[in-house]
Amino acid sequence: MTDAVRRVAVVGSGYMGGGIAQVLAGVGLDVVLGDVDVRTASAARQRLVDQAGAFERDGLFPPGAAERIGARLSAADSIESAVADADYVTEAVPEDRDVKTAALQAISAAARPDAVIGSNTSAIPIGELARSVRYPERFLGVHWMNPAPFVPGVELIPTPATRPEALDRAEALVRAAGKVPARIADSPGFVANRLQFALFREAARMVEEGLVEAHQVDVVVANAFGFRLPFFGPFAIADMAGLDVYAASYESLQKAYGERLGAPESLRRLVDDGHLGLKSGGGFLDIDPEQAAALTAYRDRAYAALSRLRAELGPPPGLPR
Repeated sequence: MTDAVRRVAVVGSGYMGGGIAQVLAGVGLDVVLGDVDVRTASAARQRLVDQAGAFERDGLFPPGAAERIGARLSAADSIESAVADADYVTEAVPEDRDVKTAALQAISAAARPDAVIGSNTSAIPIGELARSVRYPERFLGVHWMNPAPFVPGVELIPTPATRPEALDRAEALVRAAGKVPARIADSPGFVANRLQFALFREAARMVEEGLVEAHQVDVVVANAFGFRLPFFGPFAIADMAGLDVYAASYESLQKAYGERLGAPESLRRLVDDGHLGLKSGGGFLDIDPEQAAALTAYRDRAYAALSRLRAELGPPPGLPR
């Protein structure tokens, strides 16, 4: 199925769609941009090629990337002509239900019945969008992260109607583009944005309560638990820290904030059963105890390397310090 993907259409040539198009053209796929009219699509194509050249000069893209993208990227005179011969279509129009509905209706009416269609929605349930798609068995969510050329994660969100072959094909394409896919269930916000927006809500609440200034929240996140996140997710971090430590911390948080910050039931069950994470050989991830020393050594090397990189780059320009 992967070998069949040779021609890709990207509908919506703005910031996200353009970044996706750059990535896919950069790995050698023929990519056609479709937008409201040919002028918009053609202007976007030139912008993306010029931007790729700037990225290459800055060392962000490999040598030859701009030439390769320029050769592989084209602009169509309409959405319908962009998708007509595509093996795979990315819908990346603005995050508006009406706009996405209209785009998906146009795409699925003009695309081949065997073409896989992936929506780059950030939070709209995929099952809801699927109602606008002809042959919804070839449709799923394929949520790229911003900025698409540089962030590796991509969420794959099938609906109950999505054929396994369509999901496999989308995953193979994402991997071929050098990205890291994760298959997840369909729910509003999916995984990345549900977590991200939960964090933002708690951060905003602390600022509103007068506990801290906004830029100091960013300082804490970037230099504390957020510092670990490039290497480990929340379950790995918890298992390494000790689930009994987490449970004790939740007791204090629940006394202050109520059930909103109470311990998850899954955490309570593990601790009650003596599964405390890496220290006991069992936790959320069941990390092999024989790998404990190697994992700790990796963690230390990773954090030291990130510290050196941050010192080399210096502080983000323009942000409060």
